Amino acid sequence: MRRDALAVLIVAVLAAGTAPVASAEARFRVIVHPQVKGNQIPRAALSPIFLKRASRWGDGSSARPVDQSLCSPLRMSFSADVHQQDLIEIQMCWQREIARGHVPPPVKSTDEEIVSFVASTPAAIGYVSPGTTLPDSVREIAVVN
Repeated sequence: MRRDALAVLIVAVLAAGTAPVASAEARFRVIVHPQVKGNQIPRAALSPIFLKRASRWGDGSSARPVDQSLCSPLRMSFSADVHQQDLIEIQMCWQREIARGHVPPPVKSTDEEIVSFVASTPAAIGYVSPGTTLPDSVREIAVVN
């Protein structure tokens, strides 16, 4: 995404209002490719994966995060709960990183697209709505404090 387009998007998000969403149980489900080891992930480890500050799983494989759309209320909840920042703050962070040549996680528009990406991408991790039906090709992991 070009920087000027990202700036326009940031202004649009600000205009829409992005007050932090209070953390609550079952706001989202974190899913991983079946090859990812473990049944839980600390919240403190989850944020760096999605900010691409941690690029490897404990077994050394590359972590492959996938994000929801910027327009998604789910992404706003995820940002507030996991990153403990407003979505606008995360986007400003990514604008700086893009200027440095870093690439953010791919973005998908629907839960189904997230599930498909995670199922087909070894070491992938994403998040979906609580009511999303999960196929055997992905696995849910618990987020712990």
